[in-house]
Amino acid sequence: MQRFTGLITAITTAILIVTGFFAESNVNAAEKNVLFIITDDESPTLGCYGDTAAVSPAIDAVAADGMLFRNAFATTASCSASRSVVMSGLHNHRNGQFGHQHHYHKFASFHNVVSLSLPRVMQRAGYRTGHIGKYHVAPETVYQYETYLKGDGRNAVGMAEKCREFLTSKSDDRPFFLYFGTSDPHRGGGNDKTSSRELKPNLFGNKPGRGAFEGVDEVFFDPAEVVVPPFLPDTPDTREELAQYYQSCARIDQGVGRLVKILKEADLYDKTMIVFTSDHGMAFAGGKTTVYEGGLRVPMVVRDPYQKNRGAKSDALISHIDITPTLLDFAGGLDTKKNAPKDMLNADQFWKKRGEAVKENRNGNKKFDSYHGKSWMHCLASPKDDHHDAIFASHTFHEIQMYYPMRVVRDAKYKLIWNIAHPLPYPFASDLWAASSWQAQWAKGKDAPYGTKTVGQYVQRPQFELFDIANDPDESTNLAASDGHKDVLEAYKAKLKQMQKDMDDPWIMKWDYE
Repeated sequence: MQRFTGLITAITTAILIVTGFFAESNVNAAEKNVLFIITDDESPTLGCYGDTAAVSPAIDAVAADGMLFRNAFATTASCSASRSVVMSGLHNHRNGQFGHQHHYHKFASFHNVVSLSLPRVMQRAGYRTGHIGKYHVAPETVYQYETYLKGDGRNAVGMAEKCREFLTSKSDDRPFFLYFGTSDPHRGGGNDKTSSRELKPNLFGNKPGRGAFEGVDEVFFDPAEVVVPPFLPDTPDTREELAQYYQSCARIDQGVGRLVKILKEADLYDKTMIVFTSDHGMAFAGGKTTVYEGGLRVPMVVRDPYQKNRGAKSDALISHIDITPTLLDFAGGLDTKKNAPKDMLNADQFWKKRGEAVKENRNGNKKFDSYHGKSWMHCLASPKDDHHDAIFASHTFHEIQMYYPMRVVRDAKYKLIWNIAHPLPYPFASDLWAASSWQAQWAKGKDAPYGTKTVGQYVQRPQFELFDIANDPDESTNLAASDGHKDVLEAYKAKLKQMQKDMDDPWIMKWDYE
């Protein structure tokens, strides 16, 4: 009996020790981690946004356990320019990243953006920072992460596994901030030569011949069952390309599912904010590179484990300029009165100490001392809250040869687009010009339909485009020349000009001499 009692005591002690170990491990696990997921050229084509064709169970589950923003917008539908906004909280016309960073385009942000850049301020707020996937901004020192991980941007599942050690590491007691950037569903990988159509659809990064990436259960889509957005023509060519696009998006979803699984296995899911978005809309003419809804509207799904609301939806107008101040606010590093980091890096001293860029134009003759955007953490706590009264969009370049500055003001009622270089034909990104969905209509002539416009109307645009966005969300009717909307046009011109002034937009001078 004594031996039995002793055995029970020993077992009980062992259980307590093990229980205490796990309890201590859970207690000591870093709180308030941030997983930021940004895809490449993805519209809100997700089940949680009502898309009936999408296969997105993982992202839908995050939305059901968090919040979905119905009115989230990029500020520019161009990869580098948009990512610079995401990582700086500043419009790209102000941070200096007017267009693509790579190849001969060679655009870069001002050096003094280092004071506000997302990875820098998160590190100064006490985070270990990591990056995997698409980067596409410059200078590297401005947007510097502590850890760079390598993975195939076309395989989000593989990318997630590459991040496992970083996410679950116990060698550093700081919370983590991981920037997870996929290359999907950007166009790429050639065309689908198995198509029976004369113009072959782009593969959107999918493997030819219905191949599969390692660890991915590829989802193949029937062109007859995809959802054709209003800005695209409903043609066989468009449907074939959309089928490839949806497949690429479904692969991303599996990567999100793997990330969530890793977090749950490590007891980190309830200690990690998850943010899912895209740099801008889908890579089709009428989407990417434009300031139409198809280019600027993006998914924004957020799960903050420290909020009580689950499955909430917000109609607040939010913008990519809000991301950096929001994440910094979550991290406890935002001075809400100054709308700037509490621990602000002195940029001039930083570069002087490094002996770099000391003779360069580092700030465009204006200090970088606050963000353009503002934190929407209050929306997570109170889903019915408003945020911006209006959003502002600023596009100047995509590729360097594509000069076509556009400025936009959009609120819940109207949207005004100012095509500053309107006498010029609209310039095409090389991949969008080659797209079978575009070429099929281009071959039919200028009167061929293209979404709510004709091919000719898409290429040659008026100076102003005014849409009753509340009643005409598909932007089908330009009211700028309507006699009944003269007062509205003038009011929104004034509103646009004021926003340009507030956002330090150099193109404001175009009102005076063009």
